[in-house]
Amino acid sequence: MHLTEQQLFERYGKKFSAGSVLFEENDTGDETYIILSGSIRIIKRMKQGDRTLAVIPADEFVGEMATLLNQPRSATAIVEEDAKLLVVNSDTFESMVKANSGIAYRIIKKLAERIKNSNKQLEIMMFKDANRKVVYGLVYAADSGEKLPNDEGTLVKLTANDLSSTTGVEVIKVIDILDKLATSGLIVRVNNGYIVSDKKKLFKFLEYLAMKEQAGDFSADALKTIITEQRLKAKNND
Repeated sequence: MHLTEQQLFERYGKKFSAGSVLFEENDTGDETYIILSGSIRIIKRMKQGDRTLAVIPADEFVGEMATLLNQPRSATAIVEEDAKLLVVNSDTFESMVKANSGIAYRIIKKLAERIKNSNKQLEIMMFKDANRKVVYGLVYAADSGEKLPNDEGTLVKLTANDLSSTTGVEVIKVIDILDKLATSGLIVRVNNGYIVSDKKKLFKFLEYLAMKEQAGDFSADALKTIITEQRLKAKNND
């Protein structure tokens, strides 16, 4: 029997207010939380303060490792915005998936995306140079970013804290690198993230960093030189 999303909520759903803690790191438990509306912040409790790993939006889920593999929680989950969640455990997970094939498909798709993201994050962590880590993080995020009208570029909804979490680079260093990229015109700072004006130029700069990884930090002047060289090459090719 196929159940609609509303029927699933009536059977498995709960409402949570912003600030509610779903689970703490190292907790036991086997519930998966499927987000119908609202969002959930995933954090690590650290000596120097809480560190945000991700903010999970609607149509995604958290806590699946506990349900599928019976593992302790690897991080803390806090409701960021008032949320409507489906709460399922190992006993009800299979029946819920059978009752709505659309949710089953979304779960499989998101799991595949998370594996892909984990692989990309491992690639980033293998880089020695902080500049290359941050630029690669931007390039990768731009691949799934919001394309703006009139060829204005791609909106990447990331903060310096987000990039610090995904790259392992200190926030202060990330901010410095982003400032240099903005000064050189490769990105534009906006209220909800950064606009990558030209992904090809940013990727070209990433290739440059790959060759120069051992050369140390880059300067805004160096960036301008690279961009000027790219423009000259483009004119010569025309």
